[in-house]
Amino acid sequence: MTLTKLKWFLTLGVLIVNCSSCHKTVVPPSQVEPTLSDWSILLGDGTKTKNLTGFNKDGYFYSALDNNEAWIVFKTPNAGTTSRTSSNTRTELGELDKWHPKDFAELKTNVKVKHTSVTGDCRVPASFSVVIGQIHSIDGHENEPLKIFYKKFPGHQLGSIFWNYEINTLGSNEGRWDFSTAVWGYDMSVVGNEAEVPPKEPISGIALGETFTYSITVENGVMTLVFSAEHLPTRVFTKSLISSSFTDSSTVPNQVKQLYEPLRPVGLERKSAYSGEAQIFKLGAYNQSNGKSPESNSVWYTNAHTKNGDISKQYQSGNYAEIWFRDISLKHSK
Repeated sequence: MTLTKLKWFLTLGVLIVNCSSCHKTVVPPSQVEPTLSDWSILLGDGTKTKNLTGFNKDGYFYSALDNNEAWIVFKTPNAGTTSRTSSNTRTELGELDKWHPKDFAELKTNVKVKHTSVTGDCRVPASFSVVIGQIHSIDGHENEPLKIFYKKFPGHQLGSIFWNYEINTLGSNEGRWDFSTAVWGYDMSVVGNEAEVPPKEPISGIALGETFTYSITVENGVMTLVFSAEHLPTRVFTKSLISSSFTDSSTVPNQVKQLYEPLRPVGLERKSAYSGEAQIFKLGAYNQSNGKSPESNSVWYTNAHTKNGDISKQYQSGNYAEIWFRDISLKHSK
């Protein structure tokens, strides 16, 4: 704990509770991470605010201690209030400022996943997963050139980290799709053969409660991702956001064809990808578990338990996502 943060605790005289299951605020998250002034937030119960100074909400967005380190907690149920562009709940920060792929923009953070939904369909790629960081376009189709996922199947000790690139679809957006790349463990496409039978546990991965770091840097149209953890090899990836790799049918990955062709036509990306479109970072718990039927969408509809939308019952039964962050760093240079 830094001296500054320790002074906050002592000055406020707050009872410190070192318990991951307790929902008591140590101090408002904005005192743990002063850079929260750069963000707005949407909570899983529909609460929205652009002023995070002193803001917290028990059970959704608060601070906690672990090994004398202050963290910000993001928690959201499988079913609650959703955003205009999604059928999944989130307790997630959205950047107030915007930038373009040819600008410099950077987001770094430490993170640990404390919980993901305990129910879902093992055959559905989105089941048991949560998005913990994004780049989101706010123009055009409003697609997502980056989603960073954590996913852990029931009964497994280790979860996977992977990242998805969603194409900026040429023409109609009906043919959009994600291409998934594994960081540690599996990519999104590795699933079970039966609804209640997961695949074999990954050899390497991140357990619940383990700390890792990700950084996202965009400069001159190129996105660079760096993932690091104490006991795993550092992984580095690059992807152009201004020149597409998916402009004709021969460049569509087999992974994409296998996942999406049973659902709908597979589209292509415009040659300039996300060039010219304004982007923002997002960070938090964007829960991918939902109660929708896989018969309608075998990629994104997970058939997770939602307890008829009763949030307290979802929390009690383990049907929620909970992610902890600290040392959030956001930089821009336009």
